[in-house]
Amino acid sequence: MTKLNYLIISSLLLSACAHTPPKPVIEAVPVQETTPPVAVEPPPPPEPPLPNVNLSEDLLYEILISEVAQQRGYGDLALEGMTDAASQTRDPRLARRAAQFALESGNTQRGIAAFRLWEQLEPTSVVPARLLSSTLLRGGKIEESTIAFSKVLAQDSAHADQIFLQIEPLALAYPDKAAGLKLMQTLAQPYPQLAEAHWSVAQLARAAGDMTLALSSTQQARTLRPDWSRPVILEAELRQKQSPQAGLDVLREYLKQYPKARDVRILYARLLLDQKQYPLARAEFQQLAAEVPDNAELAFAIALISLQMNDLKGAEAQLKQALTAGNKDPSTVHYYLAQLSEANKTPDEAIAHYREVKDGEYAFNAQMRIAYLLSKQNKVTEAREHLHQIKPDSNQQRVQILLVEAQLLRQAKQVAEAHQILSQQLAKLPNDPDLLYETAMLADTLGKYEESEKHLRKLILLQPKRAHAYNALGYSLLDRNLRIPEAMALVEKANKLAPDDIAIMDSMGWGYYRSGKLEESIKWLKRAFAGNPDPEIASHLGEVLWTHGEKEEAQKIWQDSLKTNPDNALLQTVIKKFIP
Repeated sequence: MTKLNYLIISSLLLSACAHTPPKPVIEAVPVQETTPPVAVEPPPPPEPPLPNVNLSEDLLYEILISEVAQQRGYGDLALEGMTDAASQTRDPRLARRAAQFALESGNTQRGIAAFRLWEQLEPTSVVPARLLSSTLLRGGKIEESTIAFSKVLAQDSAHADQIFLQIEPLALAYPDKAAGLKLMQTLAQPYPQLAEAHWSVAQLARAAGDMTLALSSTQQARTLRPDWSRPVILEAELRQKQSPQAGLDVLREYLKQYPKARDVRILYARLLLDQKQYPLARAEFQQLAAEVPDNAELAFAIALISLQMNDLKGAEAQLKQALTAGNKDPSTVHYYLAQLSEANKTPDEAIAHYREVKDGEYAFNAQMRIAYLLSKQNKVTEAREHLHQIKPDSNQQRVQILLVEAQLLRQAKQVAEAHQILSQQLAKLPNDPDLLYETAMLADTLGKYEESEKHLRKLILLQPKRAHAYNALGYSLLDRNLRIPEAMALVEKANKLAPDDIAIMDSMGWGYYRSGKLEESIKWLKRAFAGNPDPEIASHLGEVLWTHGEKEEAQKIWQDSLKTNPDNALLQTVIKKFIP
C-alpha cells in the first residue's frame, strides 16, 4: 500500500481507532467464507509453522490501517494492505485474513492472488485450494480451475462424492455450457466407480444439450447407487421429453423398490397431475398424506384433484381438513369451499365462506362473487351496497366494480341510472376501453346514438383490433337501417378479426338481409343459430326465412325459441309483426 493511500484515509482511521479498539489480527483468525465451500469441512490441519517476524511499528500500522479500512468500507485498500503484510511476513494467519478480505470484496483477480498466497503459506490446509478453484471458475479461468478442482479432489478423496455434488452447481453456472461439460468430464475421469461423478456429468451434459450423454451418465449413476433418488428424477425428466409416459414409468418402477422415497413420489404425483391422470395422482397424494396426516398442503392438493374429478364431497372433506390443520392459507381454503358451495347450490353458505377470504390473490374475486350471489337472490340493493364497500387496489378493479353495478342496474331495468354511473366514471378515466364499450352499449339502449357512436369510434382508435367495437357500431346502424354500406363494412371488419364469433355471424346475416341478399343472410344466420340458439338470433333468422317465403320453418324457429324464452321482448315483437 502506498503512502498516498495511507494519507487518503488517515483521518478516518484516527477517528475509528479512537472509538473502536483494533482486532488482534496477529493471532489466528478463521476465514468467514461468503461463498459456498467446495467440500465438507475436513478435520482442522495442524497449525503451520509461524515465521519469526518482529511486530514493528510499520507492520503494526499497516495491519491496523487495513483492518480499519475494511470496517469503513474501503475493501480494495484493505485487501491491498493485508496482502502486502502477508507477503512481507510470510505469516499464514495474515494470508488467511487477506483471503477473507478478498471474499468480502468480490474482487476476483485480487482474490485469486490472495488465495494462492494463502495456499503457499499454509500447504496443509485444503480450504485455500477450494476457494481458489471456485474463484478461478467464476473469473473465467476454466483451465486453471480444472487443475485446482482436480487438486481439491485428490487432497480429500475420501469425500470426493460430496465434493462432486458441490462442484456441479458451480460448473452449471458457467456461461459456456460446453466448456463446463468438458471440465466436469475431466474431473470425473479418474472416478469411474463414483455415482456422484457420473451424475454431475449428466447434469452438465443436459445443460450443454447433449441428451444422449446425459441419459447414459444418469444410468451409470443409477447402476452404481440404485437407491439414490437424484439420478432417477433426472432420468425421468430426460425421458419425459421423449415420451411423458416413459418418464412416469421410470418413477413408478423405482417406487416399487423404494416406496419410502418421498421426493420421487411427490414428482410422480405431480407428473400424473400434469398428464391429467387424476385418479392415479390423487392416490399418490393420498399415500403421501397418510405419512403426514396433518399436512395442509397435501390435503389442499387432494381437494383440488377431487374437484377436477367432480368429487365434490371428497373435495369438501379435504378442504376442511386443510382448514383444520392450519398450515394452509385460510383465505385460499375458504375461497375453494365457497366455490364448492356454489356448485352445491347453497349460496348462503358460499357467501359465508367468501366473507372469510380476508386477503391474498382471491380476496377481490371473493367480494365480487358475494355481490353476484346477492343479485341472484334478487337482493339488488344489498348487492350494490356490498360493491360500494369494496376497496379496489387499482383502476382496473375500480372499473370492474362499476361494470358489475351497471349490469345489476340493467337487469333491474334501471338502464338510465347504469348509464349515468358509467358516464361519471368515464369522465375520470376517458381512455378506459371497457368503460367506453359498456357506456356506448347503454347509450345505444337509451337511444343516445350519437354518444354511442362517439364512444365506439374512440374505442376503435384506442384498440383497432377489438372486433366487438366494430360489430357494435355496425349492428347499431343495421338495426336502424342506416348507412348500410358503411355498417356492412364495419361488421365485415369485425368478422375478419374474430371469424368464429357467434354475435358477429348474426350481424353479418342481418347485414346481408338489410342489403337484400336473403340467401346469403340465411346462410350466415343458420350458422350463428347452430352455434347458439339465442332468442335474438332466432328472431332474425325467422324474419329472414319468412321474407324468403319459408314461413313454416320461420314459425317453428320462433315457437321453439319462445318455449325456452317466453319473456323475450324482441322475439315477441317480431312474431306479432308477422303473425298479428
